[in-house]
Amino acid sequence: MPSPTSRRLRIGIGGMAIESSQFCPHRSAYDDFRVTRGRALLDRYTWTRPDGDLAERVEWVPLVHAVAVPGGPVERATYDRLKGELTHRIRESGPLDGLVYDIHGAMSVVGLDDAEADLTDAVRAATGPGALISAAMDLHGNVSRRFATQLDLLTAHRMAPHEDAWETRERAARKLVERLVRGTGRPHRAWVQIPVLLPGEKTSTRLEPARSLYGRLASVEALDGVVDAAVWVGYAWADEERCRAAVVVTADDPQLALAQAGSLARAYWDARRDFVFVGPTGDADSCIARAVGSCARPFLISDSGDNPTAGGAGDLAYMLGRLLADEELASGRVTALHPGLTDPEAVAVCFDAGVGGEVTLAVGGRFSAGTGPHAEPCELTGTVTALEDPAADPGSTGPRENPAYDRGGRSAAVTRGGVTVVLTERRRPFHTRADFGSLDPLSYDLVVVKIGYLEPELHAMAADWLLALTPGGVDQDLPRLGHHKVRRPLYPFDDEGFEEPDLTPTLL
Repeated sequence: MPSPTSRRLRIGIGGMAIESSQFCPHRSAYDDFRVTRGRALLDRYTWTRPDGDLAERVEWVPLVHAVAVPGGPVERATYDRLKGELTHRIRESGPLDGLVYDIHGAMSVVGLDDAEADLTDAVRAATGPGALISAAMDLHGNVSRRFATQLDLLTAHRMAPHEDAWETRERAARKLVERLVRGTGRPHRAWVQIPVLLPGEKTSTRLEPARSLYGRLASVEALDGVVDAAVWVGYAWADEERCRAAVVVTADDPQLALAQAGSLARAYWDARRDFVFVGPTGDADSCIARAVGSCARPFLISDSGDNPTAGGAGDLAYMLGRLLADEELASGRVTALHPGLTDPEAVAVCFDAGVGGEVTLAVGGRFSAGTGPHAEPCELTGTVTALEDPAADPGSTGPRENPAYDRGGRSAAVTRGGVTVVLTERRRPFHTRADFGSLDPLSYDLVVVKIGYLEPELHAMAADWLLALTPGGVDQDLPRLGHHKVRRPLYPFDDEGFEEPDLTPTLL
């Protein structure tokens, strides 16, 4: 076993993070990523500060980090470029004791079947066998054996919505430092996959059984001899063999790791039929009708099938068409705000017209045209009621987890009857009050957002809420998407006659 070290450690930081729906026609290119290097990369985190408690023990070595709003698969040239820069910087940085590997876990790349495994193989080759790699991941990532084998420590968020995202990164970093300082070397990893693949909207930790399953992890981690415990839901909108739930327990005691991983996997499997949607559901028309008829204001509706933060294209005008077809909304007796429909051409027309100008547009379908009737553009004649240009306002910055907002991109609000739609140049989420810019969501009767479960600020804003099961690249109705590469049998694709799976963990 390596001996404790008193010298200052050299630990690199880097990674590539995106969630990619293979059922989304969008392709993620280099310009979709926010790429950070140097001091700006270290400034992403609190634990890398020069005056922080780790500063005397660690020299943090910034490599390169790339993060994008979820979308379609990454173009191969973009992936190769970022992979090449990361591995080059690792080699050029000199010997590293460790690497904080800041990734997502559900990246798909055109032409690859397990993108994170491919990237991690290259990263391991660059660091060499002596460095410890500690991965911080999203719980919606996929954990194949090939991928996990190359890592020494790996952990994931324990909350959905991911209110602990930065805490997860810090946990990965601090556990890495602790092992390197103590000289305890590589721990054992007990790994097991579970033949269950559920969307995030059925696995929120706000509800049972996910609340209790994830609630167990801290107590497992607290056991003497255990380093970390993590459960991954998997990513439901990719079609690869690795797409399924997984458990990894990391420990110095291999038998304890195996026992705890097996127990967590069994609990997940036994609870598979207990997972339910995080809120009441319905199709688009029924959700609109219930919201219009409610006294609760604002009433939020999730346009879940085109959620860009799960990998949807963000360009589907299907929900806009259904809003405009409602008589109460069309007449203006009830008002609705529908933000986040991506259409750069329509935004340009609105800016040319100016606030107060009348426009006639065919909005939507910029990425998704031809993929089905739900992807057809929507004819919209209305008045431009707001224009936003972050580039013209240097003080306009969004939250650090919203790279598209940080990069800028104009938006335009167009109102017809009681419906106001926000058109955007770039795919971006609307999760916080700041994301709405000059528009006040609290002043509308309905707020219809391209999202799945509600992020914390939206959840606090909603007087009531419905999850609309709309079509799109992240459709909640998984069987109708047409998976054919996932390893079967797999719940919920297969249920009746499903033989008891082998949930025996493997020690890596």
